[in-house]
Order: sequence, then structure tokens, then C-alpha cells
Amino acid sequence: MWSELRVSSTPQLHLSISPNLTALAMIADALAGRRRGLPELWRRAIASRVGPLGHEAVRPLAAPGTSVAPDSLVPHAPVGADVSMQAQISALYDLPPEVLLKDLEQAFGPGTPPPHWRAAAERPARWLRGYAGALGDVWNTMEPLWKRARPLLDREVERVGVATVRGGPELLLGALGHRIAYGERGLLLPRQDPGTYELGDRKIVLVPMLAGKDALIVSLDHPEVVWIAYPVPGADSLWRKPVAPAVDELSALVGPVRADLLCVLDQPMTMSMLATGMQIAPSGLTYHCDRLRAGRLITRERRGREVWIARTHRAEELLELFRR
Repeated sequence: MWSELRVSSTPQLHLSISPNLTALAMIADALAGRRRGLPELWRRAIASRVGPLGHEAVRPLAAPGTSVAPDSLVPHAPVGADVSMQAQISALYDLPPEVLLKDLEQAFGPGTPPPHWRAAAERPARWLRGYAGALGDVWNTMEPLWKRARPLLDREVERVGVATVRGGPELLLGALGHRIAYGERGLLLPRQDPGTYELGDRKIVLVPMLAGKDALIVSLDHPEVVWIAYPVPGADSLWRKPVAPAVDELSALVGPVRADLLCVLDQPMTMSMLATGMQIAPSGLTYHCDRLRAGRLITRERRGREVWIARTHRAEELLELFRR
């Protein structure tokens, strides 16, 4: 099913480099089961870092057959400027519960909301805490990835700028992803609640995301802007070895397996996640982790039945040396 955004004149394009929609896309993929191409290793890493209350809060996003959600889900739409994750999370913690209830009524009409949103309506303060906590946990996991993606995001700023200056925004909009098409009357966007919208004199805000290749988040009914969040071109390269520069020299210093292990540890992971992702036998992984721990390059922390591995500040400095 498709929604049509009718465009009668050359659209005004703006760009927002805001990570909050990346976090929302990762939550939907990793926690709510709306798979959009996020690699399994990242899905498991995110799911393992979010607490029980956060898992409970994101369950409404998993409801099949609907993409409608209250505005509180994204309290700061990228309209006038970039929005930090800290601002997004703080806004959720500070949001009065009655605002969430009003948003639910606006989204679903008066009366009892759909079954998947009833828990949020019955205990709105608890839902807001849970969702804010989930966003914080996801951000803690993805922040190193976001920092590493800066060259890709800078390149996208340049690409959008060139399209805007040279008068080719329609070509750019049709090339945002394989799930978006530019037809005779405007944009066709896949949605579970299809409709027809007029762009009018509103501007279009593009929000590149670090998400799976099929991820797409759109807002078509804001009175001032239409915004479209889409996977930034080249994001697939970030799901591979996290540190590509000078890996041969790093391998010469610590060995190829341990160099790869340090590169993969862009966020803390369990031993089982590392063994699966790197395809190393647990006994071999333990040996290499012992050597890295002896060199003060990783830490090990037991949480329940799992042992979590993380890079140390010493390891970060070492990797930064080989990135130069």
C-alpha cells in the first residue's frame, strides 16, 4: 500500500542530521520485530542492552497492520534544526502524562485506544519512563556507530546540497531508497495507512539514518514540513569491520584475530555474540580475550549468565592511532 505526496512545484529540500530517528528505526527493528535489514549482530546487541521496562514500552510498535503512533514517540520532529538524543530523551522524561493521553486520542480518536496502546493509556507515566529508557539504552549502543558515520553523513549533506543548488531535487527524492518512487505527480511512499497528501508550500526535511536498507520513517501531515528518514547511502559498510583504516598494521602489532576482535567491539558485547559474529570457537575466543585483557585492551564483566566484553580507553587510543 502506498501514500502519495503530490508535488506541484520544485520542492524545497532541507537536511537534518539528527540521530533520534535512527534510534527509533533500530528500536522498531531490534525490539519490535519490524525487520528492516538491521544486521542480526546489532539486533541482538540492542535487544540485550534494553531493560525489561523498555522492552515493555516498545511492544505497541510491534502490532501488525498499523503504522500509527502518538506524536510523543518523536517529541522533537526535525523541523528547524538538528535535535540531539539527549534533548529527545530529556523531553520524554519531562513530558506530562496527560500530553501522551492527548496524543493517543489525537492518533486514534476519543475513547479507548487500540489494544496494543491500552497499557500506555492506563499507565502513561510508566510508558514514558520505559520508552525514554529504551531510547537511552539504544543510544548508548549506537553512539560509537553514529560517530564513525560522520564521513557518510557529511557526504550526504554535500549530495543534498548539490541537488538543491543545481535544481535536481526530484531526481534526489526518487533515489533515496528502493522503497520510494517519484511518479508523475510526486512521491510514492509505502505506508500501512495509505492516503493522498499535498505538499503545497511546505518544505521537505530529509533525515539520513543509520538503519537497515529497508528502513523508512515519514511524516506527511505536519503543518510546516514533510520529513522523510531514510538509510544514508553507504551505511552497509558500517555493519562490517568497524575499523577499516590501517588494520594491517594493527594486525602486525596484536595479531589478525585480536585486531578484528578490537574492531568489532564498537559497543560492549557478550562472549556468545562475539563468537557468533566472528565465527570463532568459544575456547579460541577465550584465549584471545585473555591476551587482550592482559594487555589492558578489554574488560570483562559478568552480568547474570553472560560475560560482557568492552574495549578500554587504552584500546580506543590504540585504534585512534591507527586511524590516522
